[in-house]
Amino acid sequence: MAVGEAPTIIIKKIKKGGHAGHHGGAWKVAYADFVTAMMAFFLLMWLINTTSPEQKRGIADYFAPASVSETTSGSGGILGGAALASSGAKSSGSKDVIQALAPEAPPNVTDTGQSQNQSQNASAGTQDKADDAALTSAAQSLRQAMQDMPELTELSKQIIVDQTPEGLRVQLVDQEGRSMFKEGSAEPNDRAKVLLQAVAKVVNKLPNRITIAGHTSADAGGAKPSSDWALSSSRADTSRQILQAAGVDADRIYEVAGKAASDPLYPDDPLLPGNRRITIVLLREAPVLPPNPGL
Repeated sequence: MAVGEAPTIIIKKIKKGGHAGHHGGAWKVAYADFVTAMMAFFLLMWLINTTSPEQKRGIADYFAPASVSETTSGSGGILGGAALASSGAKSSGSKDVIQALAPEAPPNVTDTGQSQNQSQNASAGTQDKADDAALTSAAQSLRQAMQDMPELTELSKQIIVDQTPEGLRVQLVDQEGRSMFKEGSAEPNDRAKVLLQAVAKVVNKLPNRITIAGHTSADAGGAKPSSDWALSSSRADTSRQILQAAGVDADRIYEVAGKAASDPLYPDDPLLPGNRRITIVLLREAPVLPPNPGL
């Protein structure tokens, strides 16, 4: 500086910044990386818990260096799901798991266990429905016959038709002043013969076996005479003869029995005439096949 010249004054302004000036905000980048890594970690944990074993195996095969994709579509094996058909995306392990759980039956092996029992039960159920339909039709035919035959119109109250677990039951009952047999005798009157012949026309339409039972009532004192066993048996056998004479095959007669007063129709009043009756039951069972002469 020359002598006599004024000195040059230099003013330097310094701007003070925040703490960021010391490290430039690098911590924000590190924090963002940490949060991203945590999100990826929790996402991975969630995927592990929600994926099936087949999908996990597909993921492992995908990341294996030497793995070859075996999927049959372009969706890939990762989280692509599993499908039974070859047209969908499936992992390589799904088919193996399914085969392990449900292996194919060996050849030439017949299932004689539960499936056979189910088939037999289904066949039995179908047969029962067919029997019910046939017995219901027979009951309707008998009621229709009583309406169509003038001689049965006044006798319709002496026929009771219903279905029981044994089969279709037809009961020919006495009414006050309208008995079917002479007192103390097994000889039927004309009324009983007409009723039995009408029943035979319906019975002949079905192949079911038949049971016939005779019933008596208690005497005036409420006693059950021992002679009623023979009397009820004779009346049942006489009814059998009338049915066979009307065309019922003798091979279809399964049982002829006399029950005396042991099974009253009206248990509360064993003296009622309605307890004296003939019971004919078409059994609910498969019909008897004729003998095979070739055996």
